This record gives sequence, structure tokens and C-alpha cells, in this order.
Amino acid sequence: MKKILLIEDDEVVRENTAELLELANYKVFTAENGKIGIAEAKKQLPDIILCDIMMPELNGYGVLQILSKEQNTKHIPFIFLSAKTDHKDIRKGMDLGADDYITKPFDESELFSAIESRLARVAILKENLDKVGSTELYYSENELKTLTHLKNFFADNVDQFSFDLGEIIYQEGDNSNFVFLISEGIVKTFKIDEQGKELVTGLYKEDDFFGFMSFSNNITYQESAAAIENVKVFRLLKSDFKSVLQKNHEVTFELIDHLTENVSEIKDQLLQMAYSSVRKKTANTILQFSEKMNNTHNQNPKISRTDLAGIAGIATETFVRTLSDFKRDGLIEIDGRNIKILNVEKLKKVN
Repeated sequence: MKKILLIEDDEVVRENTAELLELANYKVFTAENGKIGIAEAKKQLPDIILCDIMMPELNGYGVLQILSKEQNTKHIPFIFLSAKTDHKDIRKGMDLGADDYITKPFDESELFSAIESRLARVAILKENLDKVGSTELYYSENELKTLTHLKNFFADNVDQFSFDLGEIIYQEGDNSNFVFLISEGIVKTFKIDEQGKELVTGLYKEDDFFGFMSFSNNITYQESAAAIENVKVFRLLKSDFKSVLQKNHEVTFELIDHLTENVSEIKDQLLQMAYSSVRKKTANTILQFSEKMNNTHNQNPKISRTDLAGIAGIATETFVRTLSDFKRDGLIEIDGRNIKILNVEKLKKVN
């Protein structure tokens, strides 16, 4: 019988939820605040923890932070139950390492689905651990030899999260706890200058990594990341990612080469922004975006004018005027947010 620890300060919610879980053949332990919850978690070592956020004594965020640092409890799946539905509250919980977030009031099927999926994942990972005889990693040492192997590792072993168009994935100044791999959609990274102007620092598509920060120092993200269309990403704790790389040296070297290429691309973009004309910056940005998204000249990049201007490093109004010039010259077609490249070669020759 699987054990569940329910940490909830509302007596009615706690008792009703516990009864529901017991009827589903779970052994349930309860706690009415965060401090008692931590003590129960260490004592009972449950298979999964359900925890409210707003509680006396110690809130749910504090509970997760403490338990995630304890050797015996850090791997226990942790699900937040809360009436707080704001994206920043959800993001805060997930950034701390929560496995899921269920908003109250929730229905029975939603609760059981979340619990069963987490328990199933733990069971699969345990089987993999048993096969390789490791207590830390799911792949044996040096089994990951290429970036393709590394990406398959993410797909097979790492939780996937969804973000809607415009939703922030992390903000500049947040703790850099995670490394990301995009499984679907497009992500931009950006910074806001002192005048409030947004500068796009990178574009990432399906199969791209992003969110890399120092592995040796606990520094914050130096830029923000947001979805520029609906996206799905795999998200791995930086500490776990570091462990994978330490035991798979071949893929580490390939990853370094990959990141070096990215730095070179960024340098080229900065040089373009500094020295090219407005027309050249605009043309290169359209071509860069089209190439980055693996589009042909018959396909249409879909991205806001503000984002494109941010990539080019020019004012949105100036960018829009230049697009109009390109349309008049027969280089592109514009339909709402869609830009269709009509003449790739001429666009490349714009000065």
C-alpha cells in the first residue's frame, strides 16, 4: 500500500481529501502545518507528498525547500495543492522543484491522475536504477556519447512542462536551478534595459537547449525566457544535469562545442546590431528567424513585430516601416503576424 503525506491547514479540506485517498486504497498521514509536515515526512518517508502553500508556522514553499535538502526526502515526489492560481505563484513552486501543482478546488480525477502519474514515474526510474546498479543516475557511466543521446535522456527521464504564448518560463534574477530542452515550440530569451526597451538575446526552437548558467556558482539567470508560441519543455535540475555530465565525458565535450557555436552566433548578431544599416538588420533578422525555425521561403515565420525588432536591436516603429519598404519592393508579403519571404536572394543582398 502506497503512503501519502497530506499537509493541509484547513481541517475540512484535510479530512475530506484524506478520506478520498483512503477510499482509493492509499495509506494516508496528515499534518496541519508545515513544521509538523516536515517531521512526518522524515518519520514516515511517504511515497508522495501533497502540500498546501499558505499555512501557519511554515508555508509550503518552505516545506519543499527543507525536504529537498534532506538525503532521505529529496527524491519524494512533491505536489502542491493550492488556491493560488497566479502564474508567478505556480512558477515559484515549480522553480523550487515541485513535481506538480493542482489548484483548489480540484476534482477527484485530477487528483488521482497527478498522484498515479508521479508514482508511475518513480517506479519506472527505480527499475532503470536497478538495471544499471546506480543510486544517482538512470544511465550507466559513459553511455551518453552524443548530444542526441543526451536529448533522448531528457525525453525518457525528465519531466515535461507546458507554457502558453507569452508566458514567462523564468525571469532575470530568478535562481538558476534548471536546464531546459525544448520539445515543441519557440522560446526567446531577452533583457530589459534602463529605458524599458526589450532586447532579444536568443531564439530557441524544438530540440534546442537553453537556460545554461554556472555549474560551480549559485548565480541567478542573467536574462529572462518566454514562450513566443505555445511550447513544451523538458526541465532538469542543474545539479542532476551536472551529475550526468560528470559521468558521461564524451557528451560533455560535444556539448561544449555546441555552446561555443552558440556564442559565435551571438557575437555575429551583436556585430550586426552595432554596425549594419537598419535595412540590413531587418533583412538579416527575417532571414535568421526563418533559418532558425527551419523554414523554407514558402513557409511563414510567425512572430510579433516587437520580438523581431528586439532581435534586430532597433525600435519597433523603425522595424515596421522597414518591413513596409520590403513589402513595397516585393521582397516579402505581410499578412497579420505572418511574414512570407518572396525573394530570399534579394533579401540577402540588402544593404
